[in-house]
Amino acid sequence: MVRARHAPQPPHAPQGAKASEPAALPPDAALYVELALDDADQERLRAAAPGPVWFTGPDSDSEADARVLAASHIALGNPRADRLERAPHLRWLQLASVGIDRYTGLDWPALGQRLTVTNLGGLFADPVAETCLAGILALYRGVDVLAGLRAGESWSKLDVRPGLRLLSDANVLILGRGNIALRLAGLLAPFGCSVAHFARGTADIRTIEELDARLPEFDVVVGLLPGTDETADLFDRRRIDRLRPGAVFVNAGRGTLADEDALVAALGSGRLGGAVLDVTREEPLPAGHPLWSCPNVILTQHTAGGSGDETQRIVDLFLHNWQRLAGGEPLRNVVRWSQGY
Repeated sequence: MVRARHAPQPPHAPQGAKASEPAALPPDAALYVELALDDADQERLRAAAPGPVWFTGPDSDSEADARVLAASHIALGNPRADRLERAPHLRWLQLASVGIDRYTGLDWPALGQRLTVTNLGGLFADPVAETCLAGILALYRGVDVLAGLRAGESWSKLDVRPGLRLLSDANVLILGRGNIALRLAGLLAPFGCSVAHFARGTADIRTIEELDARLPEFDVVVGLLPGTDETADLFDRRRIDRLRPGAVFVNAGRGTLADEDALVAALGSGRLGGAVLDVTREEPLPAGHPLWSCPNVILTQHTAGGSGDETQRIVDLFLHNWQRLAGGEPLRNVVRWSQGY
């Protein structure tokens, strides 16, 4: 159900917006929120907003909501991409996600002249890094196998125990060097893991040629890359075949990173030791997809960023950014469309 203080009326459009700095907002700036929030978080936004506030649920198809968005100056959430170009007064969109894939097809050289978009930056660094670590440990210590045995009331200690591995001193390659990647590297440090990063700029591995040469060194490879043309299908069949026998492949970045057919084949043959997949090419994963039944796979169903206080923290970040905007400070986590993140 849509809940609002009152529906905003179309204001006069501010002039002179820059791609990384919204134009000055009117004193009664209207806020559109497309996010599932409890009463307490709704009240926090009402108390902070100088003008009308409109609440609706995520992924709204309502034309009434589209009209309100078109009349609003600020939005919080992930509205349909086509609606942004039909929202002439919108100056700042705070996404409720890190990923921007839904919006990459828009004409940002033009749209970016009036609309600044910020994402959640490092908000999910802790939960995603912890999910990656939990999945790796589950595979190494046989927790996934033991959970299945418990469901079948099968005591198979002598079968399971010889296959257990230690994460201590493992060689780990993290694809990416952002907030999540650095947090995961910190979590791996107490295990004595040797961690290398593949990324632009300051990283251990910076080129595709170096990546190809060094892939067989690693016991664990973790994908935490954004979804860009450069990262799509980066782990094709050839690179998956270059992974060390018994290696664990983790993907908590984008589902387009890996060739899933090649991954299923490598896992099914036993050449790879396992996979932890938070993201897949198609979500929800359709019934009958080979990943449902493939051995040594942990599917976390795009829950890695989740926590009980997730929406509260999103509102916290939004309000902090709004304070920065009001104080003349630059917004945090501005999306750089030319770079794809």
